[in-house]
Amino acid sequence: HGKPDIFNTDQGSQFTSVDFTAVLKKAEIAISMDGKGAWRDNVFVERLWRSIKYEEVYLHAYKTVSEARVGIGRYLTFYNTRRPHSSLDRQTPDQAYFNALTPMMVAA
Repeated sequence: HGKPDIFNTDQGSQFTSVDFTAVLKKAEIAISMDGKGAWRDNVFVERLWRSIKYEEVYLHAYKTVSEARVGIGRYLTFYNTRRPHSSLDRQTPDQAYFNALTPMMVAA
């Protein structure tokens, strides 16, 4: 995927910290932040994080960071491939995205 041109986030303290912004600046990644308290600016990502927290993280007492990564990774696979979403007419994100793609013509 490569390096992003821009990193957009809310104004949470983890994203406004000197250490975090220094990493982005060093990598020459533009920083974009939503308005303070403006959750609507990033509503889909905010909803994803809510789902991760309430359907995975808060239900498990991870002993290590590695264990948390595995658990959250497993949840994200479930979220995208098996969990129906009301906003997608009860489809999974994979069904909604991949079924909507039209085949591309290949030049001979």
